[in-house]
Amino acid sequence: MTKLVFGLVGAGRIGKMHLKNVAEIQRIVAPQGIELEVVVADAVPEFAHAAGRELGLRSVDSLEELLGIGLDGLFITTSTSTHPGIIRAGLEAGVPMFCEKPVTGNVPDSIEILRDIEAAGGVVQIGHQRRFDVGYIEAKRRFQSGELGWLHCLKAVSGDPFPPPVSYCATSGGLFRDVSVHDFDIIRWLTGQEIVEVFARGSNKGDPDIGAVGDVDTSLALLTLSDGTLASVAATRYNGAGYDARLDVLGSRDSVVAGLDEHSALTSAEPGVDFPSGTSYPTFAERFFESYKKEWLSFIDLVQGKIDNPCTPFDAVAAALVADAAQLSLATGEAIAVPSLREVLDGSAEPLPVQELVVRV
Repeated sequence: MTKLVFGLVGAGRIGKMHLKNVAEIQRIVAPQGIELEVVVADAVPEFAHAAGRELGLRSVDSLEELLGIGLDGLFITTSTSTHPGIIRAGLEAGVPMFCEKPVTGNVPDSIEILRDIEAAGGVVQIGHQRRFDVGYIEAKRRFQSGELGWLHCLKAVSGDPFPPPVSYCATSGGLFRDVSVHDFDIIRWLTGQEIVEVFARGSNKGDPDIGAVGDVDTSLALLTLSDGTLASVAATRYNGAGYDARLDVLGSRDSVVAGLDEHSALTSAEPGVDFPSGTSYPTFAERFFESYKKEWLSFIDLVQGKIDNPCTPFDAVAAALVADAAQLSLATGEAIAVPSLREVLDGSAEPLPVQELVVRV
């Protein structure tokens, strides 16, 4: 047996979701000759110890103690503001890392992290879990095989059934950065094209306090891809039918929808049509339950050198740059050109000036 020791820092909601998959991951990799041990840490040691007791895992008091074990891989599931420091600590320790999105809270800081990762030759996989969903994977396969022909447009939807606390909205960076960034990423991933222009709108018809902290509860972005393909990305905090994440991929030969199944959060208005008939997904955790497990397995393969990085920090920051363009468009009412991330990295282009934006709708 090959023993792999992984650490996980951040025993909050997302961290515990990943930790609850550990027993299943251990069962899957055991026939491959892999013994997986997972050790937990948190900025509040008792949170780590409580999660360890609940799930039968070893826990330690600090990140420093965790890195001192001699890890084969590190999961970062802490709050966004702590990502830079932890990533840099992991780079110094020479540990491959999995980091939940986003890389950091803003693009300029992310640019510095990208440079640090490249300089250190570090390995960091970012958690854009839709890349592991069977529907999105099949839609990409059909497009790449030529079955769909050329694409005339894509339509993405992300709908939460209820909003998070207003205190979260105040620090999330806005609906485009918090939610639609997943759609921006998956459109880049599926098409192989860059998003070069964004025109965005937003509204608030729910809790007025969401608008008071500078966010919107519903948004729509029109994207232009580098080959001229058009895409729309809709998001809302108030999708009362349930959690909804879909992508319509519409081509000259055929069309396909990722995320359309018996649990989809919609009903047909046509007489006699009862599809979908199942209970809708309550949250993203249920919708992407299998995808989160596949992320674990892919990271194990990445650590062992069996695969290339399935979601690089560059990919994640490229999607964040599109989210910045959408946020700037929302504030200015104008279409915004998305600068090339590679040109931003090499200094020939500047990040978008969005850090001090205040949106009032």
